[in-house]
Amino acid sequence: MPKPAVICLTAGAVPVAQRVVTLLDGTLHGKADRVLEAEVPFTETVAHLAELFREGTPIIGVCAAGILIRAVAPELKDKRTEPPVLAVAENGSSVVPLLGGHHQANALAQQITQALGGAPAVTTSGDVRFGIALDEPPDGLTLANPEHAKTFMAELLNGATLTMEGRHPWFRESRLPRHPHGRLRISVSERCWSGSTSHLVYHPRTLALGVGCERGCDPDELWTLVDETLRWYHLAPESVAGVFSLEVKCDEQAVLSLGLRLNCPVRFFDAATLEEQKARLLTPSQVVFREVGCHGVAEGAALAVVGALGMLWVSKVRSERATCAIAAAPEPFEAEAFGVGPGQLFIVGLGPGTAEWRTPEARKVLEAASDWVGYGLYLDLAADLQRDQKQHRFALGEETERVRYALNLAAEGRTVALISSGDPGIYAMATLVFELLERETQPEWAQVVVSVVPGISAMQAAAARIGAPLGHDFCTISLSDLLTPTSVIEQRLHAAAQGDFVIALYNPVSRKRVALLVTARDILRHHRPPETPVVLARNLGRPDETLRVISLEELRPELIDMLTVVLIGSSQTRHLPSPDGAGWVYTPRGYASKSAS
Repeated sequence: MPKPAVICLTAGAVPVAQRVVTLLDGTLHGKADRVLEAEVPFTETVAHLAELFREGTPIIGVCAAGILIRAVAPELKDKRTEPPVLAVAENGSSVVPLLGGHHQANALAQQITQALGGAPAVTTSGDVRFGIALDEPPDGLTLANPEHAKTFMAELLNGATLTMEGRHPWFRESRLPRHPHGRLRISVSERCWSGSTSHLVYHPRTLALGVGCERGCDPDELWTLVDETLRWYHLAPESVAGVFSLEVKCDEQAVLSLGLRLNCPVRFFDAATLEEQKARLLTPSQVVFREVGCHGVAEGAALAVVGALGMLWVSKVRSERATCAIAAAPEPFEAEAFGVGPGQLFIVGLGPGTAEWRTPEARKVLEAASDWVGYGLYLDLAADLQRDQKQHRFALGEETERVRYALNLAAEGRTVALISSGDPGIYAMATLVFELLERETQPEWAQVVVSVVPGISAMQAAAARIGAPLGHDFCTISLSDLLTPTSVIEQRLHAAAQGDFVIALYNPVSRKRVALLVTARDILRHHRPPETPVVLARNLGRPDETLRVISLEELRPELIDMLTVVLIGSSQTRHLPSPDGAGWVYTPRGYASKSAS
């Protein structure tokens, strides 16, 4: 379950909200002008709650239930996918699961009331009478025929009894009406069985799928082998808890794509660990031992997961270039507890600085990462999301070092967030990651799955604050000459000036470099009027944010520092007054002339 958002709208609700945050390892979201302790401040309550609901974030509001209902009601679509929403009284006396009772809302209500001493107001019929919601099984258990659950539960509520086949702790803890000759039936099995309105089938995640393949094996070949094997032995894909193989296969696309197709983790073992299973192998191979250091990859990997109490259900099956084997554990298990996974590197953009401008995707990635890597200031900007992630801080200027470090961490099987401000693909870390991947060709980096998580750029934030200066064609130019020759920067300034682009200047000055800003101003003065609007936006999204509009003629280095982004208008850009006196800046696209014609 994602980290819950604990919503607090008043200062009086803070003590209870903080207790809930601690209890559930949640995040405190608070009204910006009332809750100073908030980790995630917001200004528009309804919009913020609706966005959290759309993201699938569990919502626990220490507030009136009506506020939560009005916020999420327009977003209601499918109860099978909606996150839990709960209302908690400000004094903790009652907890009401409003939505997602079968998505852990009822369980969360029980957990919260036990800690606060209140009473849960659970109204879901099955939970009240039987202590279980049959259509929402826990992690590690999949209901094969959810479309029949409603009718099945109605029969139980009308007095029917049931028989049980198989076992699972979730059912042992319930008050289901069992009888040896019950008319209804529940089966817990790895086998593919057809359910009905009188027969619910649950698949426990107890199967370990071991695979091996030749280098460069076609992913479709491995998938076909596994799919046909599961079908032949009448095994449910939903019972496959994970795909397991030898660590030298950690960059093999056939193995990685198999995990995606089965929607389960992919994990890898070293040869010594697999060799420990030699005595249990049904088809040991001396040839395989000479090649990789263990007598069996597919069978060994499956057996290494299920342990001494598990059994090999399907011995090695092979195609031309691939093998698979299946072992069963006595209880459902988490694949992540075994071996190491393929490393993941997320290059994350935080936006300009405020948590309100941080994208939902960035927040989820940062919360899920095992390690954060970045310039210390950027890590501090995400401090509200920091829990047990390990931080790796680097000084300004150590960009190459931090990228190598992040790639090496990910190559160890860790989930790494390489953090930038703004957008990571705009004068930030994403380019350097791909440059090093191409230039240095480190074999261990080949297994790393790289993803770029976009953020709001400084120029977008500045433009939004002041109006719409980027409403027509624009470009960005960095005035830093550390990596780009001065002559190239000047050439680009001339081209942008001649093209009459709105220009966003990044890195406009530094302590030792001010001349290029003067050069830029002088070049542009030859192509656009001296009164052309220029926006100076400093520390966007932070408490000391400043925004100022001057003319091109007034632009000079002492007005700017490295925390400033400069937007220089085109010859068409306009500056007009606004009610608050700050003024608006926009660049028209020609709608006026279109309307006139």
